[in-house]
Amino acid sequence: MPIAHNYLRTRVRLSHIVANYELLCGYGGHVLAVVKADAYGHGLVETAAALEAAGCDAFAIGSVAEGAALRDCGSRGAIISLLGPVLPEDDALALEKDVVPFIHDFDQLDRLARAAAKAGRKARVALKFDTGMARLGFSEKDVPHLLAHLGERPAIEPVMVSSHLATADDPTAFDYVSAQGGRFARICQALRHGGLTFEASLCNSAGILAHAGEFGFDARRAGIALYGVNPFQGTDREQLGVGLLPAMETTTRIVSVHDLPRGASISYGRTFIAERDMRVAIVAAGYADAYSRGLSNKGFMCLSGRRVPILGRVCMQLTAVDVSGLEPAPGDLIHLLGGDGPGAVTADDLALWWETIPYEVFCLFGLNPREYC
Repeated sequence: MPIAHNYLRTRVRLSHIVANYELLCGYGGHVLAVVKADAYGHGLVETAAALEAAGCDAFAIGSVAEGAALRDCGSRGAIISLLGPVLPEDDALALEKDVVPFIHDFDQLDRLARAAAKAGRKARVALKFDTGMARLGFSEKDVPHLLAHLGERPAIEPVMVSSHLATADDPTAFDYVSAQGGRFARICQALRHGGLTFEASLCNSAGILAHAGEFGFDARRAGIALYGVNPFQGTDREQLGVGLLPAMETTTRIVSVHDLPRGASISYGRTFIAERDMRVAIVAAGYADAYSRGLSNKGFMCLSGRRVPILGRVCMQLTAVDVSGLEPAPGDLIHLLGGDGPGAVTADDLALWWETIPYEVFCLFGLNPREYC
């Protein structure tokens, strides 16, 4: 359930998502917008509608039900379910809503074939291959058996063949990308030699930016970069993501401002004791608002263009910050993500302090009330 009753507001700039999509399209190929997990917290329907208006004609979502929800909201583009039909009821839903599911094993394929035959219609599918992630997918050695299997199941129509890169964003592991790309190329060649016609898709965001020239194939899946995060931030390939625009910011309100004298502690456990006289603000944000307790004593917020450090433990709905030298008042706006000037807090910043990745920051902050601009 979304977080309904708090003072946090997550603002999404749809124009920035569209600009990022257009930038990624500049690398060539057919770009699919990955809008799974409620568009990484940015809003499934709103994000897809903005992209569709900008010319995007294909969307990758998570569950079949998420794809059905997108279809029910009027999307006319191709909708691909990356999780595929996990439960039997997903088979009928995929057929009904024209969702193209990823299929990763023979049992799943057989079950969908039976559902399609019973419904008297074709089931368009994307065949998922494991080339090095070791999560889901057929293997290269499965290709002959898979071709024979498909030949006996005319209700199944493969329209895409896909795999996923494990180290596309790690410049020290590009050799593994090459190994995966070579394996995927052999798989696609064998499938086409066996009579299949399909789009091949390997590249994710980092793949588009760094590997499209070598392993672009037909379709590319734009995920985290679509929302303004440079997958090469902090590496020697950082320049590859130049031009991406952040699409999300999250704000809340200051509840109280007061002095904290030298030697006094603040918040639970007395984990922070003031080494000087300070001015502190108590902010309406905490772990109940998806603001991680892991930010205790090490994170920052942005107030009036300046970073203000978190003092003590993040509480359920309140957090203290050092505002010495500033003059905020109760009710003033403060940024948890984003902000103006040099003090702006990026998703990468939060992920570093939080010891996570920007994906989690977006997905969690997106649970708060959203506004669009």
